[in-house]
Amino acid sequence: MGNSYRIALAGNPNTGKSTLFNALTGLRQHTGNWAGKTVSLAQGNVQYKDKTFNLIDLPGTYSLFSNSSDEEVARNYIVFEKPDVTVVVLDATSLERNFNLALQVLEMTKNVIICINLIDVAEKQGITINERILTNRLGVPVIKISARNKKGFPMLLDTIDRIVTGAIECEPVQMTYPDDIEEQIKKIEPKVFELVGNQLSTRWVSLRLLDGDEKLLNEINQRFGQRRQHNEYSTVI
Repeated sequence: MGNSYRIALAGNPNTGKSTLFNALTGLRQHTGNWAGKTVSLAQGNVQYKDKTFNLIDLPGTYSLFSNSSDEEVARNYIVFEKPDVTVVVLDATSLERNFNLALQVLEMTKNVIICINLIDVAEKQGITINERILTNRLGVPVIKISARNKKGFPMLLDTIDRIVTGAIECEPVQMTYPDDIEEQIKKIEPKVFELVGNQLSTRWVSLRLLDGDEKLLNEINQRFGQRRQHNEYSTVI
């Protein structure tokens, strides 16, 4: 859409994700509900250089495994609607817990920014975070901010801009699993490709199939117009 880009904000509850959304969009936002859901939808615009970033504040979740409406909405938007960039907001004082969601997103999509919020609080607690090391290890930009104080916003917006223009190419780290799981993934991926082609990450879909994610299977059926019965999927697994 010309110079307009969709930027999804994902994160655990209480990481300051909505604070970041409000600080960036100000009065240029509106709320409603996701189609067919009672889950709140907030969208807002940010003007940067010659571009409009349309920010979508996804529901705060601890995972993206379809265990709740919030998780399903967040996951489906990232996977099926394909935002131009997904910003995963983490709490600098609880990185170990927050990284569970971040690593899930890195398996689902390529253009990701890890945004470490509450950096001012972390520093007061004596926590030091080396974003350059994290960037190298994760294969995507890692930015430190304080949403409350609007610290780090220029760097965040510039990084979004550089990703959508192709100046930065993200190469998310690929999680490796025990050998038996990796073998199953190799067996499943060719059949998954027959279902989704290049539209989705076949590796990620394979992992969800191994985990028996019924809701994802139903969503793929609806989105890709498949008419196969569930027992046909069991042959894939």
